[in-house]
Amino acid sequence: MCHVVTVDPVDPDSDRFWQAVEAGDPRFDGWVFCGVKTTGIYCRPSCPARTPKRENVRFFATAAAAQAAGFRACKRCRPDATPGSPEWDVRADLVGRAMRLIADGVVDRDGVGGLASRLGYTERHIHRQLVAVVGAGPLALARAQRAQTARVLLETTSLAITEVAFAAGFQSVRQFNASIQEVFAMAPSALRARARKYGRAQDSGALSLRLPYRSPLDAEGLIAFFALRVVPGVEEVRDGAYRRSLRLPHGAGSIELRPAEGYVHARYWLEDLRDLAAAMQRSRTLLDLDSDPQSVADVLGAEPLLGALVQRAPGRRVPGTVDAHELAVRAVLGQQVSLRAACTLAGRLVTHYGELLVRPLGAVTHLFPSSTALAGAAVAKLAMPVARRRALLALVSALASEELVIDIGADRLEARPRLLALPGIGEWTAEYIAMRAMRDPDAFLPSDLGVRHALEQLGQDPRPAAAEALAERWRPYRAYAMQYLWASLDPGAREQRRPSSSKLTARAAA
Repeated sequence: MCHVVTVDPVDPDSDRFWQAVEAGDPRFDGWVFCGVKTTGIYCRPSCPARTPKRENVRFFATAAAAQAAGFRACKRCRPDATPGSPEWDVRADLVGRAMRLIADGVVDRDGVGGLASRLGYTERHIHRQLVAVVGAGPLALARAQRAQTARVLLETTSLAITEVAFAAGFQSVRQFNASIQEVFAMAPSALRARARKYGRAQDSGALSLRLPYRSPLDAEGLIAFFALRVVPGVEEVRDGAYRRSLRLPHGAGSIELRPAEGYVHARYWLEDLRDLAAAMQRSRTLLDLDSDPQSVADVLGAEPLLGALVQRAPGRRVPGTVDAHELAVRAVLGQQVSLRAACTLAGRLVTHYGELLVRPLGAVTHLFPSSTALAGAAVAKLAMPVARRRALLALVSALASEELVIDIGADRLEARPRLLALPGIGEWTAEYIAMRAMRDPDAFLPSDLGVRHALEQLGQDPRPAAAEALAERWRPYRAYAMQYLWASLDPGAREQRRPSSSKLTARAAA
Protein backbone atom coordinates (compact mmCIF):
# COMPACT_ATOMS: atom_id res chain seq x y z
CA MET A 1 0.00 0.00 0.00
CA CYS A 2 1.35 3.43 -0.94
CA HIS A 3 2.57 5.43 2.05
CA VAL A 4 2.06 8.93 0.64
CA VAL A 5 2.58 11.25 3.58
CA THR A 6 0.67 14.40 4.39
CA VAL A 7 1.70 16.04 7.63
CA ASP A 8 -0.78 18.18 9.51
CA PRO A 9 1.24 20.81 11.39
CA VAL A 10 -1.85 21.72 13.41
CA ASP A 11 -1.61 18.28 15.02
CA PRO A 12 2.15 17.89 15.63
CA ASP A 13 1.62 15.08 18.13
CA SER A 14 -0.04 12.77 15.62
CA ASP A 15 0.69 9.06 16.02
CA ARG A 16 0.77 8.49 12.27
CA PHE A 17 4.55 8.34 12.03
CA TRP A 18 5.52 6.88 15.38
CA GLN A 19 5.70 3.37 13.94
CA ALA A 20 8.29 4.57 11.40
CA VAL A 21 10.40 6.01 14.23
CA GLU A 22 10.20 2.80 16.26
CA ALA A 23 11.24 0.78 13.21
CA GLY A 24 13.94 3.26 12.16
CA ASP A 25 12.38 3.19 8.69
CA PRO A 26 14.62 5.14 6.25
CA ARG A 27 11.82 5.31 3.69
CA PHE A 28 10.26 8.15 5.69
CA ASP A 29 13.44 10.24 5.81
CA GLY A 30 12.67 13.57 4.17
CA TRP A 31 8.93 12.93 4.32
CA VAL A 32 8.71 13.84 7.99
CA PHE A 33 10.99 15.18 10.74
CA CYS A 34 10.90 14.28 14.43
CA GLY A 35 11.49 16.91 17.11
CA VAL A 36 12.41 15.66 20.59
CA LYS A 37 11.15 18.08 23.24
CA THR A 38 13.57 17.01 25.97
CA THR A 39 16.71 17.57 23.88
CA GLY A 40 15.59 20.36 21.53
CA ILE A 41 16.89 18.31 18.59
CA TYR A 42 15.10 17.19 15.45
CA CYS A 43 16.01 13.98 13.61
CA ARG A 44 15.08 11.87 10.64
CA PRO A 45 12.90 8.81 11.50
CA SER A 46 15.82 6.44 10.87
CA CYS A 47 18.18 8.20 13.32
CA PRO A 48 20.38 5.52 14.98
CA ALA A 49 20.25 7.28 18.36
CA ARG A 50 18.19 5.80 21.17
CA THR A 51 14.46 6.04 20.47
CA PRO A 52 12.89 8.79 22.60
CA LYS A 53 9.68 8.41 24.56
CA ARG A 54 6.58 8.89 22.48
CA GLU A 55 5.25 11.74 24.60
CA ASN A 56 8.42 13.74 23.89
CA VAL A 57 8.18 13.58 20.08
CA ARG A 58 6.58 16.04 17.66
CA PHE A 59 6.39 15.61 13.90
CA PHE A 60 7.03 18.26 11.25
CA ALA A 61 6.55 18.32 7.48
CA THR A 62 9.80 20.19 6.84
CA ALA A 63 13.14 20.88 8.48
CA ALA A 64 12.20 24.56 8.34
CA ALA A 65 9.11 23.91 10.47
CA ALA A 66 11.21 22.07 13.05
CA GLN A 67 13.71 24.92 13.12
CA ALA A 68 10.95 27.49 13.45
CA ALA A 69 9.65 25.57 16.46
CA GLY A 70 13.05 25.95 18.14
CA PHE A 71 14.65 22.58 17.35
CA ARG A 72 18.20 22.24 16.01
CA ALA A 73 19.45 19.59 13.61
CA CYS A 74 20.80 16.30 14.98
CA LYS A 75 24.56 16.07 14.45
CA ARG A 76 24.38 12.30 14.13
CA CYS A 77 21.68 11.64 11.52
CA ARG A 78 21.84 15.05 9.76
CA PRO A 79 18.10 15.32 9.02
CA ASP A 80 18.59 18.46 6.95
CA ALA A 81 20.65 16.45 4.44
CA THR A 82 17.92 13.99 3.48
CA PRO A 83 16.38 13.89 -0.01
CA GLY A 84 13.45 16.27 -0.37
CA SER A 85 9.86 15.14 -0.01
CA PRO A 86 8.39 13.77 -3.26
CA GLU A 87 5.06 15.17 -2.12
CA TRP A 88 5.97 18.55 -3.61
CA ASP A 89 6.11 17.04 -7.10
CA VAL A 90 2.87 15.13 -6.59
CA ARG A 91 1.03 18.23 -5.44
CA ALA A 92 -0.14 20.48 -8.28
CA ASP A 93 -1.65 23.10 -5.94
CA LEU A 94 -0.25 26.42 -4.74
CA VAL A 95 1.79 24.80 -1.95
CA GLY A 96 3.45 22.32 -4.29
CA ARG A 97 4.28 25.06 -6.79
CA ALA A 98 5.67 27.30 -4.06
CA MET A 99 7.82 24.54 -2.59
CA ARG A 100 9.35 23.75 -5.97
CA LEU A 101 10.15 27.41 -6.63
CA ILE A 102 11.61 27.98 -3.15
CA ALA A 103 13.83 24.94 -3.65
CA ASP A 104 15.08 26.52 -6.89
CA GLY A 105 16.08 29.65 -4.95
CA VAL A 106 13.41 32.11 -6.10
CA VAL A 107 13.05 33.64 -2.62
CA ASP A 108 16.81 34.12 -2.28
CA ARG A 109 16.99 35.81 -5.69
CA ASP A 110 13.73 37.75 -5.87
CA GLY A 111 12.37 37.80 -2.33
CA VAL A 112 8.89 36.75 -1.22
CA GLY A 113 7.48 39.40 -3.55
CA GLY A 114 9.13 37.67 -6.50
CA LEU A 115 7.67 34.34 -5.40
CA ALA A 116 4.22 35.88 -5.10
CA SER A 117 4.53 37.39 -8.57
CA ARG A 118 5.49 34.01 -10.07
CA LEU A 119 2.55 32.29 -8.39
CA GLY A 120 -0.05 35.00 -8.97
CA TYR A 121 -1.13 35.32 -5.32
CA THR A 122 -0.47 37.83 -2.54
CA GLU A 123 2.48 37.34 -0.19
CA ARG A 124 0.09 37.04 2.75
CA HIS A 125 -1.95 34.29 1.11
CA ILE A 126 1.15 32.29 0.16
CA HIS A 127 2.54 32.61 3.69
CA ARG A 128 -0.78 31.49 5.18
CA GLN A 129 -1.04 28.48 2.89
CA LEU A 130 2.54 27.32 3.48
CA VAL A 131 2.26 27.64 7.26
CA ALA A 132 -1.02 25.72 7.21
CA VAL A 133 0.42 22.82 5.18
CA VAL A 134 4.16 22.61 5.90
CA GLY A 135 4.44 24.56 9.16
CA ALA A 136 6.73 27.34 7.91
CA GLY A 137 6.52 30.41 5.70
CA PRO A 138 8.60 31.12 2.59
CA LEU A 139 11.33 33.02 4.42
CA ALA A 140 11.82 30.21 6.95
CA LEU A 141 11.88 27.60 4.18
CA ALA A 142 14.45 29.57 2.20
CA ARG A 143 16.54 30.10 5.32
CA ALA A 144 16.58 26.37 6.07
CA GLN A 145 17.70 25.67 2.51
CA ARG A 146 20.50 28.25 2.75
CA ALA A 147 21.71 26.69 5.99
CA GLN A 148 21.81 23.23 4.42
CA THR A 149 23.68 24.49 1.36
CA ALA A 150 26.18 26.21 3.64
CA ARG A 151 26.69 23.05 5.65
CA VAL A 152 27.39 21.04 2.52
CA LEU A 153 29.94 23.60 1.36
CA LEU A 154 31.63 23.81 4.75
CA GLU A 155 31.97 20.04 4.98
CA THR A 156 32.88 19.16 1.42
CA THR A 157 34.85 22.06 -0.03
CA SER A 158 37.85 24.22 0.79
CA LEU A 159 36.07 27.48 0.03
CA ALA A 160 36.79 30.32 2.44
CA ILE A 161 34.01 30.75 4.98
CA THR A 162 33.16 34.17 3.54
CA GLU A 163 32.76 32.61 0.09
CA VAL A 164 30.56 29.88 1.57
CA ALA A 165 28.26 32.48 3.10
CA PHE A 166 27.52 34.24 -0.18
CA ALA A 167 27.49 31.04 -2.27
CA ALA A 168 24.79 29.66 0.02
CA GLY A 169 22.65 32.76 -0.54
CA PHE A 170 23.19 34.71 2.69
CA GLN A 171 23.26 38.49 2.41
CA SER A 172 25.98 38.99 5.00
CA VAL A 173 28.57 37.00 6.93
CA ARG A 174 26.92 38.07 10.18
CA GLN A 175 23.57 36.64 9.06
CA PHE A 176 25.35 33.48 7.93
CA ASN A 177 27.15 32.97 11.26
CA ALA A 178 23.96 33.54 13.27
CA SER A 179 21.89 31.13 11.16
CA ILE A 180 24.47 28.33 11.26
CA GLN A 181 24.83 28.68 15.02
CA GLU A 182 21.06 28.63 15.53
CA VAL A 183 20.32 25.72 13.19
CA PHE A 184 23.28 23.46 14.00
CA ALA A 185 24.36 24.75 17.43
CA MET A 186 27.89 25.10 16.05
CA ALA A 187 29.92 27.88 14.49
CA PRO A 188 30.78 27.51 10.79
CA SER A 189 34.44 26.90 11.63
CA ALA A 190 33.46 24.15 14.07
CA LEU A 191 31.30 22.44 11.45
CA ARG A 192 34.23 22.43 9.05
CA ALA A 193 36.67 21.16 11.67
CA ARG A 194 34.31 18.34 12.62
CA ALA A 195 34.15 17.16 9.00
CA ARG A 196 37.89 17.27 8.29
CA LYS A 197 38.43 13.61 9.06
CA TYR A 198 36.11 12.74 6.14
CA GLY A 199 38.19 14.81 3.73
CA ARG A 200 37.22 17.65 1.43
CA ALA A 201 36.85 17.48 -2.31
CA GLN A 202 37.68 20.34 -4.64
CA ASP A 203 39.35 19.29 -7.87
CA SER A 204 40.12 20.98 -11.16
CA GLY A 205 38.33 24.10 -9.98
CA ALA A 206 35.12 22.15 -9.46
CA LEU A 207 32.89 22.06 -6.41
CA SER A 208 32.53 18.37 -5.61
CA LEU A 209 29.43 17.41 -3.62
CA ARG A 210 27.19 14.45 -2.82
CA LEU A 211 23.50 14.46 -3.69
CA PRO A 212 21.62 11.86 -1.59
CA TYR A 213 18.67 9.85 -2.85
CA ARG A 214 16.28 7.17 -1.62
CA SER A 215 17.41 3.73 -2.71
CA PRO A 216 17.05 1.94 -4.99
CA LEU A 217 18.06 4.05 -7.98
CA ASP A 218 18.14 2.65 -11.50
CA ALA A 219 21.20 4.72 -12.35
CA GLU A 220 22.00 2.71 -15.46
CA GLY A 221 18.54 3.41 -16.85
CA LEU A 222 18.86 7.13 -16.17
CA ILE A 223 22.23 7.46 -17.86
CA ALA A 224 21.00 5.38 -20.81
CA PHE A 225 17.99 7.70 -21.19
CA PHE A 226 20.22 10.76 -21.42
CA ALA A 227 22.75 9.01 -23.65
CA LEU A 228 20.05 8.42 -26.27
CA ARG A 229 19.23 12.14 -26.28
CA VAL A 230 22.63 13.83 -26.14
CA VAL A 231 22.68 17.15 -27.99
CA PRO A 232 26.16 17.83 -29.42
CA GLY A 233 27.91 20.70 -27.69
CA VAL A 234 25.48 20.79 -24.75
CA GLU A 235 25.65 17.27 -23.31
CA GLU A 236 28.00 14.33 -23.05
CA VAL A 237 27.91 10.88 -21.48
CA ARG A 238 31.38 9.63 -20.61
CA ASP A 239 32.50 6.69 -18.47
CA GLY A 240 29.14 6.31 -16.77
CA ALA A 241 28.77 10.02 -15.98
CA TYR A 242 26.45 12.61 -17.50
CA ARG A 243 27.78 16.07 -18.28
CA ARG A 244 26.04 19.16 -19.55
CA SER A 245 26.04 22.96 -19.55
CA LEU A 246 23.77 25.04 -17.33
CA ARG A 247 22.08 28.39 -17.82
CA LEU A 248 21.76 29.75 -14.27
CA PRO A 249 20.36 32.96 -12.73
CA HIS A 250 23.75 34.67 -12.32
CA GLY A 251 25.83 33.08 -15.05
CA ALA A 252 26.72 29.88 -16.89
CA GLY A 253 28.09 26.63 -15.57
CA SER A 254 28.69 22.95 -16.23
CA ILE A 255 27.94 19.82 -14.24
CA GLU A 256 29.09 16.24 -14.12
CA LEU A 257 26.79 13.75 -12.40
CA ARG A 258 28.09 10.28 -11.55
CA PRO A 259 25.74 7.93 -9.66
CA ALA A 260 27.16 5.98 -6.71
CA GLU A 261 25.69 3.87 -3.92
CA GLY A 262 23.36 6.07 -1.86
CA TYR A 263 24.31 9.32 -3.56
CA VAL A 264 25.22 10.99 -6.84
CA HIS A 265 28.71 12.45 -7.02
CA ALA A 266 28.19 15.91 -8.48
CA ARG A 267 30.88 18.28 -9.74
CA TYR A 268 30.06 21.89 -10.60
CA TRP A 269 32.00 24.49 -12.56
CA LEU A 270 30.19 27.81 -12.02
CA GLU A 271 30.85 31.35 -13.18
CA ASP A 272 29.11 32.67 -10.05
CA LEU A 273 29.06 30.75 -6.75
CA ARG A 274 25.67 32.23 -5.89
CA ASP A 275 24.23 29.79 -8.42
CA LEU A 276 25.29 26.70 -6.48
CA ALA A 277 21.98 26.13 -4.67
CA ALA A 278 20.03 26.43 -7.93
CA ALA A 279 22.50 24.13 -9.72
CA MET A 280 22.19 21.51 -6.98
CA GLN A 281 18.39 21.61 -7.01
CA ARG A 282 18.22 21.41 -10.79
CA SER A 283 20.55 18.43 -10.71
CA ARG A 284 18.19 16.74 -8.25
CA THR A 285 15.23 17.55 -10.50
CA LEU A 286 17.06 16.29 -13.58
CA LEU A 287 17.70 12.89 -11.98
CA ASP A 288 14.44 12.80 -9.98
CA LEU A 289 16.44 12.26 -6.79
CA ASP A 290 13.61 13.27 -4.45
CA SER A 291 11.40 10.45 -5.71
CA ASP A 292 10.27 7.73 -3.31
CA PRO A 293 10.79 4.44 -5.19
CA GLN A 294 8.97 2.48 -2.50
CA SER A 295 5.76 4.44 -3.02
CA VAL A 296 6.05 3.92 -6.78
CA ALA A 297 6.71 0.21 -6.32
CA ASP A 298 3.74 -0.12 -3.95
CA VAL A 299 1.43 1.13 -6.70
CA LEU A 300 3.02 -0.24 -9.88
CA GLY A 301 4.70 -3.37 -8.51
CA ALA A 302 1.38 -4.79 -7.37
CA GLU A 303 -0.15 -4.23 -10.81
CA PRO A 304 -0.19 -7.48 -12.85
CA LEU A 305 0.89 -5.90 -16.11
CA LEU A 306 3.84 -3.92 -14.70
CA GLY A 307 4.87 -5.98 -11.69
CA ALA A 308 7.58 -7.97 -13.46
CA LEU A 309 9.01 -4.84 -15.08
CA VAL A 310 9.23 -3.09 -11.70
CA GLN A 311 10.94 -6.09 -10.10
CA ARG A 312 13.42 -6.27 -12.96
CA ALA A 313 14.55 -2.64 -12.58
CA PRO A 314 13.53 -1.21 -9.19
CA GLY A 315 14.05 2.47 -8.59
CA ARG A 316 13.41 3.68 -12.11
CA ARG A 317 13.08 7.48 -12.25
CA VAL A 318 11.32 10.04 -14.44
CA PRO A 319 14.12 12.15 -15.97
CA GLY A 320 13.57 15.87 -15.57
CA THR A 321 15.35 18.86 -17.03
CA VAL A 322 17.59 21.71 -15.91
CA ASP A 323 15.88 24.17 -18.27
CA ALA A 324 12.16 24.02 -19.05
CA HIS A 325 12.48 26.21 -22.14
CA GLU A 326 15.19 24.00 -23.60
CA LEU A 327 13.12 20.89 -22.93
CA ALA A 328 10.08 22.38 -24.67
CA VAL A 329 12.09 23.38 -27.74
CA ARG A 330 13.60 19.91 -27.95
CA ALA A 331 10.15 18.33 -27.60
CA VAL A 332 8.90 20.28 -30.62
CA LEU A 333 12.01 19.44 -32.63
CA GLY A 334 11.42 15.78 -31.82
CA GLN A 335 7.89 15.64 -33.20
CA GLN A 336 7.50 13.05 -35.98
CA VAL A 337 11.22 12.23 -36.19
CA SER A 338 13.55 9.72 -34.54
CA LEU A 339 15.54 10.56 -31.42
CA ARG A 340 18.72 10.68 -33.47
CA ALA A 341 17.26 13.12 -35.96
CA ALA A 342 15.89 15.31 -33.17
CA CYS A 343 19.32 15.46 -31.51
CA THR A 344 20.95 16.38 -34.82
CA LEU A 345 18.47 19.20 -35.38
CA ALA A 346 18.93 20.46 -31.81
CA GLY A 347 22.69 20.39 -32.36
CA ARG A 348 22.27 22.65 -35.38
CA LEU A 349 20.32 25.11 -33.26
CA VAL A 350 23.18 25.08 -30.77
CA THR A 351 25.76 25.67 -33.50
CA HIS A 352 23.84 28.62 -34.94
CA TYR A 353 22.41 30.27 -31.81
CA GLY A 354 24.03 28.74 -28.73
CA GLU A 355 26.49 30.61 -26.52
CA LEU A 356 30.06 29.42 -26.14
CA LEU A 357 31.12 28.49 -22.62
CA VAL A 358 34.05 30.42 -21.21
CA ARG A 359 35.28 27.14 -19.77
CA PRO A 360 34.32 24.07 -21.85
CA LEU A 361 34.06 20.67 -20.18
CA GLY A 362 35.14 17.95 -22.58
CA ALA A 363 32.62 17.91 -25.42
CA VAL A 364 30.35 20.33 -23.52
CA THR A 365 31.14 23.64 -25.21
CA HIS A 366 27.89 25.61 -25.50
CA LEU A 367 24.78 26.73 -23.67
CA PHE A 368 21.55 25.72 -25.37
CA PRO A 369 20.09 28.86 -27.03
CA SER A 370 17.62 30.77 -24.89
CA SER A 371 13.99 31.21 -25.95
CA THR A 372 14.69 34.95 -26.32
CA ALA A 373 17.56 34.28 -28.72
CA LEU A 374 15.47 31.82 -30.73
CA ALA A 375 12.46 34.15 -30.83
CA GLY A 376 14.59 36.76 -32.57
CA ALA A 377 16.52 34.31 -34.75
CA ALA A 378 16.15 33.48 -38.39
CA VAL A 379 15.29 29.84 -37.79
CA ALA A 380 14.01 29.72 -41.34
CA LYS A 381 17.59 28.84 -42.25
CA LEU A 382 17.21 25.47 -40.56
CA ALA A 383 15.92 22.53 -42.55
CA MET A 384 12.59 21.50 -41.05
CA PRO A 385 8.98 21.28 -42.21
CA VAL A 386 7.09 24.58 -42.38
CA ALA A 387 4.51 23.42 -39.82
CA ARG A 388 7.18 22.50 -37.28
CA ARG A 389 9.04 25.76 -37.82
CA ARG A 390 5.78 27.63 -37.18
CA ALA A 391 5.25 25.61 -34.00
CA LEU A 392 8.79 26.33 -32.82
CA LEU A 393 8.48 30.08 -33.44
CA ALA A 394 5.11 30.25 -31.67
CA LEU A 395 6.51 28.36 -28.70
CA VAL A 396 9.68 30.40 -28.21
CA SER A 397 7.76 33.66 -28.68
CA ALA A 398 5.28 32.67 -25.96
CA LEU A 399 8.09 31.58 -23.65
CA ALA A 400 10.22 34.68 -24.25
CA SER A 401 7.28 37.00 -23.57
CA GLU A 402 6.30 34.96 -20.49
CA GLU A 403 2.80 34.48 -21.87
CA LEU A 404 3.50 30.78 -21.32
CA VAL A 405 5.03 29.44 -18.09
CA ILE A 406 6.05 25.78 -18.06
CA ASP A 407 8.66 25.52 -15.31
CA ILE A 408 8.47 23.74 -11.96
CA GLY A 409 6.33 26.54 -10.52
CA ALA A 410 3.80 26.55 -13.34
CA ASP A 411 0.13 25.90 -12.80
CA ARG A 412 -0.12 22.54 -14.58
CA LEU A 413 -3.85 22.83 -15.19
CA GLU A 414 -3.40 26.25 -16.78
CA ALA A 415 -0.23 25.47 -18.73
CA ARG A 416 -1.58 22.47 -20.63
CA PRO A 417 -4.39 24.30 -22.49
CA ARG A 418 -2.03 27.21 -23.16
CA LEU A 419 0.39 24.81 -24.79
CA LEU A 420 -2.36 23.18 -26.82
CA ALA A 421 -3.52 26.60 -28.04
CA LEU A 422 -0.20 27.11 -29.83
CA PRO A 423 -0.04 26.05 -33.51
CA GLY A 424 1.51 22.64 -33.99
CA ILE A 425 1.47 21.64 -30.30
CA GLY A 426 -0.56 18.51 -29.67
CA GLU A 427 -1.37 16.29 -26.71
CA TRP A 428 1.89 14.31 -26.94
CA THR A 429 4.08 17.40 -26.73
CA ALA A 430 2.01 19.00 -23.95
CA GLU A 431 2.13 15.87 -21.80
CA TYR A 432 5.83 15.32 -22.43
CA ILE A 433 6.54 18.88 -21.27
CA ALA A 434 4.29 18.39 -18.25
CA MET A 435 6.16 15.23 -17.33
CA ARG A 436 9.74 16.46 -17.65
CA ALA A 437 9.57 20.26 -17.26
CA MET A 438 6.61 20.73 -14.91
CA ARG A 439 7.46 17.51 -13.00
CA ASP A 440 3.99 15.99 -13.10
CA PRO A 441 4.47 12.37 -11.92
CA ASP A 442 1.06 11.46 -13.34
CA ALA A 443 1.59 12.74 -16.88
CA PHE A 444 0.83 10.14 -19.53
CA LEU A 445 1.23 9.90 -23.33
CA PRO A 446 -1.37 7.38 -24.60
CA SER A 447 -0.60 8.12 -28.27
CA ASP A 448 3.16 7.65 -27.90
CA LEU A 449 4.52 5.01 -30.29
CA GLY A 450 6.81 3.58 -27.62
CA VAL A 451 3.85 3.10 -25.28
CA ARG A 452 1.88 1.45 -28.08
CA HIS A 453 4.71 -0.93 -28.97
CA ALA A 454 5.22 -1.85 -25.30
CA LEU A 455 1.53 -2.54 -24.76
CA GLU A 456 1.44 -4.70 -27.89
CA GLN A 457 4.35 -6.75 -26.58
CA LEU A 458 2.45 -7.18 -23.31
CA GLY A 459 -0.65 -8.42 -25.15
CA GLN A 460 -2.73 -5.29 -24.52
CA ASP A 461 -4.86 -3.13 -26.79
CA PRO A 462 -2.42 -0.38 -27.89
CA ARG A 463 -4.96 2.14 -29.11
CA PRO A 464 -4.79 5.49 -27.26
CA ALA A 465 -8.27 5.25 -25.72
CA ALA A 466 -7.56 1.75 -24.42
CA ALA A 467 -4.12 2.82 -23.12
CA GLU A 468 -5.69 5.79 -21.33
CA ALA A 469 -8.26 3.54 -19.65
CA LEU A 470 -5.63 0.97 -18.66
CA ALA A 471 -3.39 3.66 -17.17
CA GLU A 472 -6.07 4.70 -14.69
CA ARG A 473 -4.80 1.84 -12.51
CA TRP A 474 -1.35 3.44 -12.41
CA ARG A 475 -2.32 6.79 -10.87
CA PRO A 476 -0.71 8.88 -9.41
CA TYR A 477 2.48 7.48 -11.02
CA ARG A 478 1.58 7.12 -14.69
CA ALA A 479 4.79 8.91 -15.73
CA TYR A 480 6.79 6.23 -13.89
CA ALA A 481 4.71 3.51 -15.52
CA MET A 482 5.62 5.01 -18.89
CA GLN A 483 9.32 4.79 -18.04
CA TYR A 484 8.92 1.07 -17.40
CA LEU A 485 7.01 0.60 -20.65
CA TRP A 486 9.65 2.47 -22.65
CA ALA A 487 12.49 0.58 -21.01
CA SER A 488 10.86 -2.75 -21.90
CA LEU A 489 11.43 -2.07 -25.60
CA ASP A 490 14.50 -3.00 -27.60
CA PRO A 491 16.68 -0.07 -28.81
CA GLY A 492 15.15 -0.12 -32.27
CA ALA A 493 11.64 0.37 -30.93
CA ARG A 494 12.80 3.08 -28.53
CA GLU A 495 14.33 4.97 -31.45
CA GLN A 496 10.88 5.33 -33.02
CA ARG A 497 9.28 6.99 -30.00
CA ARG A 498 7.46 10.16 -31.15
CA PRO A 499 3.89 11.43 -31.28
CA SER A 500 1.65 9.41 -33.51
CA SER A 501 -0.92 12.16 -33.83
CA SER A 502 -1.08 15.85 -33.04
CA LYS A 503 -2.15 19.13 -34.54
CA LEU A 504 1.24 19.15 -36.26
CA THR A 505 0.30 15.94 -38.11
CA ALA A 506 -3.04 17.37 -39.18
CA ARG A 507 -1.54 20.63 -40.36
CA ALA A 508 1.28 18.89 -42.20
CA ALA A 509 -1.22 16.65 -43.96
CA ALA A 510 -3.23 19.70 -44.93
